Amino acid sequence: MKDIPSAHGIQTTAVHAAEPPDPVTYASSPNLVMSTTFVADADATFSVEGLADDSPYFYTRWGNPTIDQLERKLRALEQAEGCIAFASGMAAVTAVFLSSLEAGDHVVLSDVTYAATAELAGDLLTGFGIKVTKVDASDLTAVEAAMTDRTKLVYIETPCNPLLRLTDIQAIAGIAHRVNAKLAVDSTFATPVATRPIALGADYVVHSLTKYIGGHGDALGGAVLGSAGDLAQMRKRVAIRTGGVISPFNAWLILRGIATLPIRMKMHEQNALQVARFLEEHPKVTRVVYPGLPSHPQFDLARRQMACFSGMLTFQTAAGPGAARILAGKLRVIHNAVSLGHHRSLIFYLPTDDMLANSFHLEGAQAQAYRRYAGDGIFRLSVGIEDAEDLIADLEQALAGLP
Repeated sequence: MKDIPSAHGIQTTAVHAAEPPDPVTYASSPNLVMSTTFVADADATFSVEGLADDSPYFYTRWGNPTIDQLERKLRALEQAEGCIAFASGMAAVTAVFLSSLEAGDHVVLSDVTYAATAELAGDLLTGFGIKVTKVDASDLTAVEAAMTDRTKLVYIETPCNPLLRLTDIQAIAGIAHRVNAKLAVDSTFATPVATRPIALGADYVVHSLTKYIGGHGDALGGAVLGSAGDLAQMRKRVAIRTGGVISPFNAWLILRGIATLPIRMKMHEQNALQVARFLEEHPKVTRVVYPGLPSHPQFDLARRQMACFSGMLTFQTAAGPGAARILAGKLRVIHNAVSLGHHRSLIFYLPTDDMLANSFHLEGAQAQAYRRYAGDGIFRLSVGIEDAEDLIADLEQALAGLP
């Protein structure tokens, strides 16, 4: 914990944590170490079982100076003891599941999470003999009712992708810990600038570094943070043995992006609020969901749990899928593309029937709850750091083409 400057503000931490000047060259910026292997002592062990916190670098799948700097900086931002950087957000999600669960165990999963997470849980985990129960994680009573003596993990996402529904992390942590289960929180949408789940009782925090933390849409990465003991075991059992580690070059790119994370998040939030207010007043927009709007169903929780409302919003129009084709053809500043959290604005249409059938596999009351947020389909808009006036003008001219 010595490299976590707890007395410093988050911007100072984002710039300086884990980045002392190089002791040999005195370089001010982090070095990029691309070597896959390192000269070893003659008696060095060839098994990962011999890996200790103070072991010298041996092989980049085990550890690398550039990757280590990224992990230390992320630890500082989240105020966590341990961190592992992965090749993608989904590699990080997979590591949490594989290190926490085995055949016969039970996981309680938010019924709306990142689509690939939902698909992985519904296919891979059930194939391993792990029982998966999906619940509306915003409903504390439903979460509590889902817990059993076999529950080993509760996995939530807040704000969730794509609905922007929130979950009370502190309350869910209490529910999970009462049955000795661990709580994992995907905090990709929030980032450490908005929410630090470990301080609220979570055991694991998951990030897709590809999104806000990297911030430039040019490097895949993921991370899991938690206690030193849990992460040491996860590194040996899953990260090193399955090989889903991040490349040093991507780690270096993401390190560079982190330095501006707090500044970018302020601009994302500022722009998103202006765009959300514009859309909420637009006659062709039927609904807007953004945690920073008083109209959000959980606005009070958002104010209590998020220091920044981030840059993600969704909106609906009466034109449905036809609107997606029109907006894709007319938008000039905003890119019609997947992903999110980049410096440029991105928009994508998510039809409800497709999401329910192919990703979330929800029926009955859970499907109805999804439709209450999404209607027949939503536009997920990741608001970038362009001038808000230009984003609004781009949306205005594109929406004018709707019937």
